[in-house]
Amino acid sequence: MVNRVLKLPELGLLIFLLRDKPNKDYLLAKLYAIEVTELDAEISGSLRFSNSRTDRRLGEKIAATRFLDEDGVPVFVSLYLDQQGELYELDCWKVDDTPLRRIPAF
Repeated sequence: MVNRVLKLPELGLLIFLLRDKPNKDYLLAKLYAIEVTELDAEISGSLRFSNSRTDRRLGEKIAATRFLDEDGVPVFVSLYLDQQGELYELDCWKVDDTPLRRIPAF
């Protein structure tokens, strides 16, 4: 899996999801330099956030939203932290399991 920086639509979505969270300043500061790995071969839009720790596990869901993709199909989005409170995964699920076309501007 190849790591990369966030694309602008992903960054906008994450800023939207973190906007009212108690630890938003800490997490938002990380977004501009953090690297991600695309999950599901770029189909779903889901991302795993890179971290040097090897013992990471899924922690709590801290935010969720939904939107309609370009084709009108609903997409559900959840943002998870790991057990240490660091960004872990952005999970995007399109209800008909077709590839995500685009993330709208938030």
